[in-house]
Amino acid sequence: MTEELYFEQPVMMKIDKIINESDDTKSFMFRHKLGYNPGQFIMVWLPGIDEKPFAVSCFGEDFFGITVLERGNFTKLMHKMKPGEQVGIRGPFGHGFSIPDNVKDGTGSACIIGGGCGMASLTVLIEKLQGYNTTTLIGATTKTKLLFKNRYKDITIFTDDGSEGRKGYPTDILEDLHNKHNYNILYTCGPEIMMTKVYQFCNKHDIQCEASLERYMKCGIGICGQCVCDGQMVCKDGPVFNSQALDKMNDFGSYSLLKSGQRVSLKEYGEWRGC
Repeated sequence: MTEELYFEQPVMMKIDKIINESDDTKSFMFRHKLGYNPGQFIMVWLPGIDEKPFAVSCFGEDFFGITVLERGNFTKLMHKMKPGEQVGIRGPFGHGFSIPDNVKDGTGSACIIGGGCGMASLTVLIEKLQGYNTTTLIGATTKTKLLFKNRYKDITIFTDDGSEGRKGYPTDILEDLHNKHNYNILYTCGPEIMMTKVYQFCNKHDIQCEASLERYMKCGIGICGQCVCDGQMVCKDGPVFNSQALDKMNDFGSYSLLKSGQRVSLKEYGEWRGC
């Protein structure tokens, strides 16, 4: 990663384009080079307001984009912004997804499972794996919450209420799909209860799992300790963790930390985060 592609301090960048992705989600595009591996994140700064982490959901040689769900003061302010306005960008940070050699050479297969706004962390990976033996499953509570459903071919859609695609959850058909494709690796990002089911399925069938975790972050570089999960810094050691790391993280699927540092159930954490 060269110096021009990585930013230790916030670099002010103009918003090039804004895309409405769903009823409460927008993508913000920037015409700028960025050194990036699928699964990493960047920190976005609104001067005088705050700084927050976001997955890179669009990526090319001279552009990148982030996808923002409107849920708190910071994201509400972003949703009011227009092309030409500026935000500060630093990063990318963290460890991303890996692609096994047997998937690269076509002898193996992979499955990508995304839920809700977690799809933003998987989009570039999906594009990188196009042409390989890969299955993509996406889910949301209802059809208006589905992200990127028209961006890819050969995807299977699930909604909790059955308003589009299959009624149910992406994890419902993993057993049948694995019997057909004999997966070597499963990638996932979304609600942690969904990712936990994917991880448990992988352990049962001795399949490698890589999950992108979400925790409240402040610094993004492993200094403040706000995003710790059983001794692992999600910003620095993750956000993508493999099966071996998840085996040692008892809080995965059960607990998280509030802004105050209080350890609470994922349900309480989700209510606080508004998701």
